[in-house]
Amino acid sequence: MSQWTASVSAAHLARLLEPGPASGGGGRKLPAYRGLADGVRLLVLEGRVQVAARLPAERELALALGVSRTTVAAAYEALRAEGFARSRRGAGSWTAIPEGHVLPSRSLEPLPPDAAGSVIDLGCAALPAPEPWLTRAMQGALAELPAYAATHGDFPAGLPVLREAIADRYTARGVPTMPEQIMVTTGAMGAIGAAARRVAGFGERVAVESPSYANVLELFRETGARLVPVALREGLGGWDMDAWRRVLRDAAPRMAYVMPDYHNPTGTLIGDEQRRELVEAARAAGTVVVADETMAELTLDGDDPGVRPMAAFDRGGTVMTVGSASKAVWAGLRIGWVRSTPDVVRRLVSARAYLDLGSPVVDQLAVAWLLRGGGWDQALATRRQRARECRDDLAAALREHTPDWDFTVPRGGMTMWVRTGDVSGSRVAVAGERLGVRVPSGPRFGVDGAFESYVRIPFTVSGTMAVESANRLAAAADLVRSGAAPDAESTGLFVA
Repeated sequence: MSQWTASVSAAHLARLLEPGPASGGGGRKLPAYRGLADGVRLLVLEGRVQVAARLPAERELALALGVSRTTVAAAYEALRAEGFARSRRGAGSWTAIPEGHVLPSRSLEPLPPDAAGSVIDLGCAALPAPEPWLTRAMQGALAELPAYAATHGDFPAGLPVLREAIADRYTARGVPTMPEQIMVTTGAMGAIGAAARRVAGFGERVAVESPSYANVLELFRETGARLVPVALREGLGGWDMDAWRRVLRDAAPRMAYVMPDYHNPTGTLIGDEQRRELVEAARAAGTVVVADETMAELTLDGDDPGVRPMAAFDRGGTVMTVGSASKAVWAGLRIGWVRSTPDVVRRLVSARAYLDLGSPVVDQLAVAWLLRGGGWDQALATRRQRARECRDDLAAALREHTPDWDFTVPRGGMTMWVRTGDVSGSRVAVAGERLGVRVPSGPRFGVDGAFESYVRIPFTVSGTMAVESANRLAAAADLVRSGAAPDAESTGLFVA
């Protein structure tokens, strides 16, 4: 396998550094080299420039920025002194994270039940079940169970009735689908894991959005994948297609994992044109795109956005789609699925014999009951209403109590990506646990320690609880500013 090293061109770095490396806040003019060093450092911490990316030569960057080579040399020296760049004679300079910089823990543990009364847990982007629809679905499943109890109960591809219902749902969304194109899995993570094992072997490159879903990044690390981050545009600006085309061409990843619908953690919704462009670029590069659509139906503002599933732009097996009942209905309903070509699905089913054999029959029957009888849409409407209330209350509370924090409110999904002003998101997370609020810090959603100045806020609390959450986070930020907070360290925070 050929080696590949990320690099950032002088022209691209100059664009990222606009409006200029020498500007300072509050009207204060920084020395040119200091402004340049600070700009590059911020780009690394926010994941907009990859860790271990080769920096442009001093002369090239000086020409692109319109500054002297001495300025660039001094900036690189400052970055090396602070640990954000490393150099080797004859090999140039590349971005880095300082030694001792805390990376996310791999031991992610849920909040103990006995602590739920005193601690606000913002680690999980999940809401209580939308009753009475879950109970009705389970009752419907139990009514149909006797016919299945008389069989062996082993359905590695999923119950035929559920595969047909899921296929019909895709067809209704404008993507004609046969039941043979569906494999039911144990949640979306089971679907992504199956896709990763099928497509990307140990040591293979996998391109991921940066930031990306924390648990999926851990899954890829555990399977030995070599992650290639591709930065999202700021705010909710979507994919940087120039960056995607460059990575697909130069790194030739075996697989790309993307979440085009209300992306976790940022809430970004990708438009049809970028979806089409990515599928075409991936097909040309021989890269399989795994499109995670678990949030696709969680539109919270206005009508359906009208975007088409990624598979609608596929002409021959480039896209593997992942779906799930956990976000649309309830996280405790551990049913997900993969949509692909019949041949790929047959191979996934064959490989499943060495893993979990199949998903729980009762849960599958419950999801089939929801999809066939209209209960899915009713449960989804309840879920949307609750998530909308939580989102709006949290956004208002954060604006009031943490006015220096910056975020863009997404129109759907379950999460919001929040920049924590002048304090470290990791340190806010640690201090927050001391004050009774748990929130995942930005580095959990990045590769190699990026996104230090962010936290993810899920839409899971409302009313007075939202206000109290913002109060505690504001107090945590004050604790960090005062120097009384401990250094950021790995916690057992559960992220979902």
